[in-house]
Order: sequence, then structure tokens, then C-alpha cells
Amino acid sequence: MSLAIVFTRAQLGVEAPLVTVETHLSNGLPGFTIVGLPETAVRESKDRVRSALLNSHFEFPQRRITVNLAPADLPKEGGRYDLAIALGILAASEQIPKEPLQKYEFIGELALSGELRRVNGCIPAGIACSNSERSLVVPRLNMAEAALCRNTHTLTASNLLSVCAHLHGRNELPEPLKPVPHNAFYDIDLGDVKGQPHARRALEIAAAGGHNLLFIGPPGTGKSMLASRLPTIMPALNETEALEVAAIRSIANNISGADWLSRPYRSPHHTASAVAMVGGGSNPRPGEISLAHNGILFLDELPEFSRQVLEVLREPLETGHICISRANAQVQYPAQFQLVAALNPCPCGYFNDGTDRCRCTPQQVSRYRNKISGPLLDRIDMHVHVGAIPLRELQEKPDGETSAVVRQRVVVSRERQLQRQQKCNAQLRNKELVKFCKLGEYEKELLATALVRLNLSARAYDRVLRVARTIADLAGCEKIEMPHISEALGYRSLDRAPSSNTLTPA
Repeated sequence: MSLAIVFTRAQLGVEAPLVTVETHLSNGLPGFTIVGLPETAVRESKDRVRSALLNSHFEFPQRRITVNLAPADLPKEGGRYDLAIALGILAASEQIPKEPLQKYEFIGELALSGELRRVNGCIPAGIACSNSERSLVVPRLNMAEAALCRNTHTLTASNLLSVCAHLHGRNELPEPLKPVPHNAFYDIDLGDVKGQPHARRALEIAAAGGHNLLFIGPPGTGKSMLASRLPTIMPALNETEALEVAAIRSIANNISGADWLSRPYRSPHHTASAVAMVGGGSNPRPGEISLAHNGILFLDELPEFSRQVLEVLREPLETGHICISRANAQVQYPAQFQLVAALNPCPCGYFNDGTDRCRCTPQQVSRYRNKISGPLLDRIDMHVHVGAIPLRELQEKPDGETSAVVRQRVVVSRERQLQRQQKCNAQLRNKELVKFCKLGEYEKELLATALVRLNLSARAYDRVLRVARTIADLAGCEKIEMPHISEALGYRSLDRAPSSNTLTPA
């Protein structure tokens, strides 16, 4: 029977649904038809496959060829189906055996010469293939990504001929070398920061509990420098988290085998659009918030971002994912990122810095401040003022703790959280707050007073509890005490009305 079945994987967000490539040769005028909701790049594979077969010294059947990509209602895009289609034609025309094809899944784009080119989304395909009891064959150029899928038997090939030789049992395709686990390496250190003990303390709390953080201060006080050091004091990614990050990078064609254990740090320019931030397009792609999954999203000069861009961050900050809906597809990307932002206290940047350089009027300061909505500020756990550094401290060598020293305390605190609740404090839900953040009578009274005096919303109230829980964990305390509550409340400076005085130090 002139029918062959080959398995491959589509790409739909971070998922890789199975696609069955059914190839049938029938009598009639020679023709080549691909059905199953193929997009332009898939329809063009007819010409790539024909040339690749001829240049690889195979016979191209002069019969009516029908290729069905099932399921038919799943959109197919890209050149990832080329290899599977070519093998289906060869098997249907009995140029290669059909039986071995049931043991493999094939992904790869064909060059006209028969060489295999890399494709995006190799890691999601490898993760999905691990549950099918089949091996995955990918292009040699995807070797670094394939090596990360430890639970999948993966083979790499450089051209169509080597795949066919493997199916004939003549030559074995090589397996990629599994990467050796190692600690993430950073060429920057928290010890480079001079002074700023209050900001360094806030950075440590944010790293320990996974809290969102906002730095407020004049230009040149080290806000961006502090933010860039946050990944260096955070716990290392475990293998599951690292694979999630690598899967998103694989889809975005932004992966390197050398840094797969490093926490993402994304710092988009303030001209970025809403689509660039959350993802999208006619064929939805991950945006900055998904590329920052399990890492840091740093927004410098926060009020310079458009209001629309900032408002789209509100939902993923709460849910940890983003759902993108289009007419032909609906995909969901993970977005469990930690937001770190920086802003100046006024348009010129020097409001209330102890000098007379600022000439901004109260109306200008208020207008600048109001570019950031209250609901977004509510979702930022900690608001920290970063003041100007005295000249004497600038001229001295940095004498603060290094990233390695701070990271040890952060790791101990994070392990305490995972043992108690299996997640970091910033991810605690309402019922979990009641269970793990119990307060005494004095602590409840203090928080009740703060709720009224600082105009805290219910969301801000919960975030104060989460920060206090982290401070207690850093101190090694089982219960949240008054000092922990007081310090957590000190990081809510922007909840204090009125207008132009909101950006002064707490």
C-alpha cells in the first residue's frame, strides 16, 4: 500500500502537540498537495522537499502525492515539517522501510541540498516527546537545545541522507552530549555598589521572597546598578525552572547552552510597545514578560513607558501567565517574573534631593507621578528611596557585602519558605496567608492602624504581610513580630498621600 505515516510536533505557545504526517501516492497526473491547515511556509515545503530528494539522489515519485497533516484543525506553520514530509514520501514509494518510522518523531527544515537547518521550539517538542516512548530526531544545529531534554532520547542529524541511513540500519545517528550542571556565572557583583545600605537591604528582601521592587531617586544614585545585581544574589535555577526558561528561549530563537542556568534579566527600552511587552503578533510569540519568566523584568525610567504598556502588566503580575488570543489561535505563555522598576522623583530628577537644582512645579511633579496608575503601584510590594551618595563614599573603595555572602542568606530563607509552603512568599494566596502569616494582637493592631493612615488597599495589605513574612524568614523567626511589620510598612512610601510629597524618602 502506497501509504506512510510519520510523526512530528507542531508549535503552539510552549506546547508541542503531536502531528501525524500521512503520505499517500495514487495514480493520476503527477501532483503534490498538502492539506491540514498549512500556512504559506508549509505549502512552500513542496518545492524544498522535491529539490532535497533529487539532490540527495533519491527518486521523486511521478505520481499524485497527497500529504495530510493531522489534526486538520491545528494551524501548521514554519519549515519544521519538511523532514517528516520527505521521509513520508520516501517510505510511501518504498525507498526507505516503513517500520522504523513508528519509533521516531522528526523535526527539521530542509535546504535544497538536503541539509537540515535548525528550527525554533525544539525544547517543547523534546519535553512532549518524552511522554510518547518515541525518540526525537532533530537537526545537528539544534544539538545544544536537544541536550537539555534529559528525559528524552534524542538523535541529531546533519542531512536527509544520514537520517535515511539510520532508518536502513547502516549508520547510527549520534546523541547530543548532555550538559554538565554548573553554577550560574555573573561578571557583576553586589560588592561593586557603594553605600546605599537601605536599598541593599530591600534588594536582599526582594531576592529572598520574590517580591516586586520600585527604586525612587535622583539620576546617578545607582538604581539601575542595584537592579542589575539582583540576579547575582538570587537562588540558582533548579533543573525544572531552567528547562522552562530554555523552552521559552527556544521558541524565541534566543538560546545559548552556556547560560541556560542563569536567571533571565530583561530590560526593555521605554519605547517598547504593548505587544513587545506581553507577546503577540499574527502568529503569537512570547514577549518580554515571558522571556523574563523565573527571572527579572527591569523597567528603567518607569513613567516614560506609555500608560497602555504599563497597564498590560497588571494581570500577569497577579496570575503568573499571559493568554494571547487571535482569530486563528489562542496560546498561553508563562510569565512568573519579578518586576523591578526605577523612576526619578520629578521630570528633571532632582526634586527634594537637598539642593536647589529642581525647578519643577508641584503640578509638574504630580502630573509626572500620575503617569503610573494606583493599581500598578499596588502590585509593587516595596517602594524604596535611593538617595544621593556623599562624595566621601564615592571616593572610598566599596566595602559592602559581596553577592556570594548575601546569596547564602537568601538561599537559607528561600529553603525555609519551600519547606513550609512549597513556594516563595510572594506567591502566597489568600488562604495561605491566613495559614502561614498569623499575627498576634499587637501586630494586628499595628496593621489595622496602618491600613487607615496609609490608605492601604486590601491588596497592599496582603503584600505587606508577604514582605513581613520574608523579613521574619531572613531573621530566622517562626512568627511575624512587630519589627518585621514595621519594616515592611516602611517599604510602602508611595501609599502616602498627598500628591507632590509622595516621592520623598520614607
